[in-house]
Amino acid sequence: MSRRGAVQRKVPCLFVTEVKEEPSAKRERQPFKVLATETLNEKALEADIYNAVPTEKVDGTCCYVTTYKGQPYLWARLDRRPNKQAEKRFKRFLYSVDDCKEFHWNVEEDFKPVPDTWIPAKEIEFSNGNPLPDENGHMPGWVPVEKNSKQYCWHSSVVSYETEMALVLKHHADPGLLEIRPVSLSELLEQTLELIGTNINANPYGLGSKKQPIHLLVPHGAFEIKNPPTLKQSDIVSWFEGCSEGQVEGIVWHCRDGCLIKLHRHHLGLCWPLAETYLNSQPVVISFNRNDYDCDFGPKSLFHQFSKLDGQRFDRLKDIKFDD
Repeated sequence: MSRRGAVQRKVPCLFVTEVKEEPSAKRERQPFKVLATETLNEKALEADIYNAVPTEKVDGTCCYVTTYKGQPYLWARLDRRPNKQAEKRFKRFLYSVDDCKEFHWNVEEDFKPVPDTWIPAKEIEFSNGNPLPDENGHMPGWVPVEKNSKQYCWHSSVVSYETEMALVLKHHADPGLLEIRPVSLSELLEQTLELIGTNINANPYGLGSKKQPIHLLVPHGAFEIKNPPTLKQSDIVSWFEGCSEGQVEGIVWHCRDGCLIKLHRHHLGLCWPLAETYLNSQPVVISFNRNDYDCDFGPKSLFHQFSKLDGQRFDRLKDIKFDD
């Protein structure tokens, strides 16, 4: 399949980072930490970080909207990864040299199979018609989320292909108010979004419950930070620790040239998730006029449940409950 998906390359950190070993039985799978230094990353400076727009880094799983079967579809992130033998060769090579670009991959034999519908992310490099892995040995890409998919059931719960709508969390027109409403998938074409909810990343925002799971899509860059810290590490640490707007997973700066720059709390040695998050400190309203949609949503679907809450306002996301 020759089509290429949205950009999903590795996003540079705001600061130059260094890897510190952290031997621990609890960290056997990753016995090190990546910590930020106080030096701004050259890539951030080249992207004019001082004039970039800072936004909240939302903790979920990345999605993408593009066409499939002639209509807008939600796609799930799926990286093509090396098989065990190739991964061992790659790791041995990394321990012996510094430049992973010198490693030779046999794309046809070294990687695990992916569905025929898989497409590589944009800006991934190609050689002889084959996509090449990034510096981590992965090929970022996407697969379409089919209706009633078991593997991607939480993804499929937030889209209705009959009405070509998606359930989206964004800012309301009124300041300080969030809104959950159906958005046309055609409005989201070629955008990346974050899927958050009950069964995603241990649910840091407290959405729904095991009995009544709730999942939502958040467009990347949807939550601009109004009072950001300066680009000095001590000021950013103080912002993360000392104000309500800083109770977020991290910051993603959207630069004028399209480049993204990020900073995670973990880069500064700070904890995440938090007992209380900034996203849960804001009231939210449900806007879902069922008469606008010529479709009989299933009684157990999220669309049906949210349609029954049309016009209702909640103090926090975690307060949203459906009737049994």
